[in-house]
Amino acid sequence: MKKPTFLIAAPKSNSGKTLVTLGLIRALADLGLCVQPFKCGPDYIDPMHHAEIAGRPSYNLDLWMSSESHVMEVFNNQVKDADVGVVEGVMGLFDGALKDEGSSASVARLLDIPVVLVVDASSVAYSVAPLLYGFKNFDKTIRLAGVIFNKVAGASHYQFLEEAASASGVKALGYIPRDKDLAIDDRHLGLHMPGESEGSRIVKKAAKHIREHVDLSTLLEESQMDFSEVTPELTTDSKKISIAIASDKAFNFNYKANLDCLQEIGNVHYFSPLKDEQLPEADLLWLPGGYPELFAGELSRNELMMRSIREFAHSGKAVVAECGGMMYLGKSIISKEGEVHEMAGIFDFSTSFEDMKLHLGYRQVLFDGMELKGHEFHYSKLLNGHTTPEYEVKTARGKTIEMPVFRFNKVWASYMHLYLGEPGRMKSFLEQILEGSKVRGNNGRKV
Repeated sequence: MKKPTFLIAAPKSNSGKTLVTLGLIRALADLGLCVQPFKCGPDYIDPMHHAEIAGRPSYNLDLWMSSESHVMEVFNNQVKDADVGVVEGVMGLFDGALKDEGSSASVARLLDIPVVLVVDASSVAYSVAPLLYGFKNFDKTIRLAGVIFNKVAGASHYQFLEEAASASGVKALGYIPRDKDLAIDDRHLGLHMPGESEGSRIVKKAAKHIREHVDLSTLLEESQMDFSEVTPELTTDSKKISIAIASDKAFNFNYKANLDCLQEIGNVHYFSPLKDEQLPEADLLWLPGGYPELFAGELSRNELMMRSIREFAHSGKAVVAECGGMMYLGKSIISKEGEVHEMAGIFDFSTSFEDMKLHLGYRQVLFDGMELKGHEFHYSKLLNGHTTPEYEVKTARGKTIEMPVFRFNKVWASYMHLYLGEPGRMKSFLEQILEGSKVRGNNGRKV
């Protein structure tokens, strides 16, 4: 089976990967093609934008947080019923946790995906030739299908760039002109949420530029690849648990593979901590990350929901809280202006956005003999957040780092966004949480 599939990469961050990816998904969908999107790396916001435009979920392909076999399985089984696959890379093409380990290049190499390079041409012309030559020849296992130039001054500028591409042996697929209206607004954790800003208008304009200045026929022709279906891992345990997952504007940072596993393991019920007054009946509560700080006032005023969550945790039922979900279980959230909003109060720490500082990177935790992997990405800081160092946390380079894991009864809470997309790993983790692994010391619990 052959179909066009390609990975959008760049020499460095901020070259326009996301804009080109979203514009291409829109342009291809407008042609009537069914597009299956993917995202390299641990990002959970870009996939939300992919999904909104493509009309189907976007999956992460991450070779640090998950195994090669899992990445191959997800990739092959999700793209099998689509017309075209579009993978958005992360950072520069060869930028990984250690050299190029876990990079976009490592994903392209494993899956043999053709790579389309996006080059910011705002201040360069023929000098892109050695740059392109280097990316084409540095690693011959990478199939460079072509280049799309971003922020091009016009047709005459593009002619220089086209000549440079030809001299380097790289096919020029087209360009996106310089346009101040194509700026995508940032927020402290990346892009705005889908539908929040002028994102839809920007993507439509990017797609229009792509239809006018990018040779989509050649792109689809140059990115043909063979596919073979991989049989997914099946769970044999027929017992179903009931799982309540928070899902609204405040809590929506999820890895789709995690949700697939939870739906396979249990009966999933979604609820809103913002709007609902009581938890649904459940054996397990999952509080994902998100932007609780933007809705702290609304969350704080919904006292009935916070009481329901406190009663759930104190009754000895299982809770998994990631980043924003962890913040919600603390005593309060303090805005960057110093406003204090009371939260559920299961733990005695507060999280503050005053004097914000970025905490970012892969994280690995040894949890009762199980190696958990995930990603930390936040600007808040913990106040009164000291815990017994029960679990050692390490970076992708094996360096020990401070990132508290809070435990109380069967509650697990930390800043880490867990990746447990392989059914066996998710099942093992939940078994330990549901059975109640040993908790030592106060561990930040509010008493």
